[in-house]
Amino acid sequence: MEVNENFSEKAKEDFELVKAAKRGSQAAFSQIMVRYREPLYYLAFKMVRNESDAEDLSIEAFEKAFTKIDQYTPQYAFSTWLFRIATNHCIDFIRKKKLKTTSIDEAMEDKKGNSWSVQVPAKAKDPEEKYIEKQKIALMREMVEKLSEPYQSLITMRYFKELSYEEIAQEKDIPLGTVKAQLFRARALLADLIRKSKKSI
Repeated sequence: MEVNENFSEKAKEDFELVKAAKRGSQAAFSQIMVRYREPLYYLAFKMVRNESDAEDLSIEAFEKAFTKIDQYTPQYAFSTWLFRIATNHCIDFIRKKKLKTTSIDEAMEDKKGNSWSVQVPAKAKDPEEKYIEKQKIALMREMVEKLSEPYQSLITMRYFKELSYEEIAQEKDIPLGTVKAQLFRARALLADLIRKSKKSI
C-alpha cells in the first residue's frame, strides 16, 4: 500500500498512522482518535443537534472505522474515508429515530380536530431471539470486565445502568468533560478488545 503523492502533508501523516494501526499499534490508534475526536463530534452534532447523541455517534463511527480499517485504501485521504463512515452512521441514526418518533401509538388528529390513536401490542420476542440477546449481553459484560478502572465502571454506568453523562459526573464527583473524555477512551478500548477477540456482539 503506497501513499498517494497528491495527498497533503497531514493526509500523508494519517496514512503512516493507518499503516501502523493495521499492524496493531495502539499508539497509532490513539493518535488517530486524538486527531479526529473533535471533528467527528462536531460533524455528528451538526447532523443530530444533541450533545449526548453526538458523543455516542462519534465514538461509534470510530469503532466502525477501526473494525474496517483493513478495508481502507489510499485512493482517498483517510479523513475522507472516516468522515464518510461517520456521515452514513449519523444518517442511519436519524432515519431510525424518525421511525421511532412517528409511532402509531401516538394520538393523531384529522382536519376537523378529531383525535384518535391505534394501540398495537408490541411483538413478543420468541425464545430464540431472547437467547441471542442474552448471549450478546453476556459477551459484552465479559469484554467490559477486561477493562481497567475507571473505564469498566464508566461503561457499566452509561450502558448497563443507562445513566446520563451528567448523572455519572455527579455520582463520580468529576467534571462533565472528564466523563466524556474517559468514556470516549473506554469505548475505544472496548471496541479494540472486541476486534482482537474476533467475537461478534
